[in-house]
Amino acid sequence: MGRKPLVDHEELARLTAAGWSNADLAARFGVTESGILQAKRAAGLSKRMTDHSRALPWKLRREHNQSGPATNLRNLSAVAQGRTIPKEKLNTALRWANRLIENGLDIAYDPEHGFHEVPASAESHVAAVLAEALAVIDVSE
Repeated sequence: MGRKPLVDHEELARLTAAGWSNADLAARFGVTESGILQAKRAAGLSKRMTDHSRALPWKLRREHNQSGPATNLRNLSAVAQGRTIPKEKLNTALRWANRLIENGLDIAYDPEHGFHEVPASAESHVAAVLAEALAVIDVSE
């Protein structure tokens, strides 16, 4: 049998809606900020995590993580998962993906050199990521 929760979920929801920070909530309930994050998850108050593993199936080196291709794939993935991103970022990602597809290109990654454009195969990675994003955009607009 586990410990009794120290955080009242109804009060947590009310204070979170009122704009209390995690630090303030932790002090109020006498738990750590980690405890507040766990309580928020348990109460259904946390945003679900966005999983970009389909759009970025590679283990990226730190220096490649914020590159243009990684950012564009991440932004398309976020849209495909129902997240709202700034219109400029979405437009940039859409232009980038469409340019690759129109030129018969795809993206590849190797840890030594980073991202590079390659001839697209029948199973274009960029085309698949773009299609998932467009399916959501077409429905919502």
